[in-house]
Amino acid sequence: MITSRQIRAARALLGWTQETLADAALVALTALKRLESDRLGVRDTTRDAVRKALEEHGVIFLSSARGLGVMLVDQPENAGKTGSESPPPVP
Repeated sequence: MITSRQIRAARALLGWTQETLADAALVALTALKRLESDRLGVRDTTRDAVRKALEEHGVIFLSSARGLGVMLVDQPENAGKTGSESPPPVP
C-alpha cells in the first residue's frame, strides 16, 4: 500500500497541484486532501485511483527493507514532455 508521503512526493516530482492530481485520478479534491494528510476514512478505491493516475504518468512506488520512496521514469509516449505538464483533459 502506498503512503501519504509517497503520494505527496510523487506529486512534487510531477510538479502537480492537488487539484491536478485529483482531476487526473477522477477523485474529489477533499478525498485527495484526506489521503495526503493520512487521515482515516479514505476509501481503497480512492487510493487505487490516485496510484494508477501517478503510475500512468511515470511514477514508480518503491518499497524495500531500507524504506519507501518514489521514482519518476521517462515513458515513451511522454518523450519530449516535461514532468510539470498537466495531464490530458478529461472528456
